[in-house]
This record gives sequence, C-alpha cells and structure tokens, in this order.
Amino acid sequence: MRDEFTALLLGQVGQHEGRDPDGTWNNRQRYSTETPGLEWSDGQPWCATFEAWAAHRAGMDALWPMTASCLTAVAWWRDRGRWSDYPVLGGPFYLGPGGGTHTGVVVAYDADSISTVEANTNDSGSAEGDGVYLKSRPRRGPGSPYGYGVPAFPEGTVSADPALGGVPAARTAAQATAPAAGAPRWPGRYLRVRTPMLHGDDVLMWQRRLAARGWSITADGWYGPASARVCRAFQQRHGLAADGVVGPVTWAAAWS
Repeated sequence: MRDEFTALLLGQVGQHEGRDPDGTWNNRQRYSTETPGLEWSDGQPWCATFEAWAAHRAGMDALWPMTASCLTAVAWWRDRGRWSDYPVLGGPFYLGPGGGTHTGVVVAYDADSISTVEANTNDSGSAEGDGVYLKSRPRRGPGSPYGYGVPAFPEGTVSADPALGGVPAARTAAQATAPAAGAPRWPGRYLRVRTPMLHGDDVLMWQRRLAARGWSITADGWYGPASARVCRAFQQRHGLAADGVVGPVTWAAAWS
C-alpha cells in the first residue's frame, strides 16, 4: 500500500493549479473536487488536500487525515498516538509553527535530508506555490520539519525513529517505478471493477499494451471481470500484489 500510495503522488509531479485571467495562480485544482468532503477547499491552499486525495484514491481514508488543514492533520496524528520526530517512509511531514504551514510526503530519507513529493509549492520550496514538485529538505536546522505522521500501513512502518525500528536510510520502491521512456503517464485513477472507471481510452490503451505483450485480452475499452483476471495474472508474474487493480505500479510495469 505504501508504494502504491507514493507512486500515485509521484505520478502527479508537474501538475499545476489554475490561473486567473491576469495570469495569477489561483489555487484551483482537481484534487479538492475529487475528494469527498473537501470540495469546498478548491481555491484554498491545497498541500494537505493533495495528500487526502491520494489517500482516498488508495483506499486509505481510515489511515490518513481527510482534511485540508495542516494543523487539523497534526492533531489527528497526535490524537492517535501516531506522531514522530523522525522521518517515516510514505508518511507526511509538517513545517512551521505547530506544523501548520505546509505538508508533503516522504519518499526517501537518509541521515541528513528527506526527499519529498509536495503540492502547492514551487522550485524554492514555498508553502504557497503553484504545483506538485519533488523536493529535498533538511532533517535538522532551518527549514526542517516540525514533525511527522506515522501511517498504519499494513506492511509495517519504516522510520528512522528508534522506537519504530530505527532504519537509518530508506526509499520507497515507487521512486523506481516511474513509467519507462515512451510510456504514457498513468491516468491518475484506478482501473478496476465497481468504480466509475469501467470503460474508456485509458482502459483501451492498457488492454492493447497487454495484448501486444502476448496476453490473451480483448481490447474493447471495457474493464470487466475478464480484464481483471488478466490483470491479476499479470501482477503475479511481475511480483506485484495480485488485486486486479491497475494502479500506478501495475500501469508502469506494462511498459517496463
């Protein structure tokens, strides 16, 4: 789940908010309107909303604070006893007084720095930026986080915290699963049965790719039970979780 979640976030790098007619960035973006309960936040700072969007897409609503507020998110982690002063792989960091200024997700860390994926930031790492970026931030000193949330990933916690295993350096597998050169960008939504994503060009593209690689699949643009069965077999062959869900890692593997 951690790798699928971080791959989902990393797949959005390069996305930007909208602009007003005068060219000013305006905080309008897709993530608010696509996250149940946070539709109202479109036009507001959206770093926390971006994380809630990904958590919802990954089926992690119970594991993540579904809020647009950094301060509310910090309180959510603390209230559940899931807070650390150390980096947590796949977990959020929070900046500023009380952690209320900005947030992002840790995709790698070592003794000195954290590598992160963040929304509503920019090249300089501002807490009020224009898009989704990859950043590197110090673990200590000026610009370092106030603290970190500890998600209850089913595969366990990886953290530099001595109380949580004390892993000195780590990175998510999602960092190595970006689509290969020439591969289309993952469409940013799951292809699976019992969701609105039952048919369309994204489904057809994925089906055609598997057919081209020798899989017996009908390329008809409909993701039904037959496509789900092929997906599970494909995932098993590639050592992935065989859940029949075409998430970002499964999508990338089709072009690897």
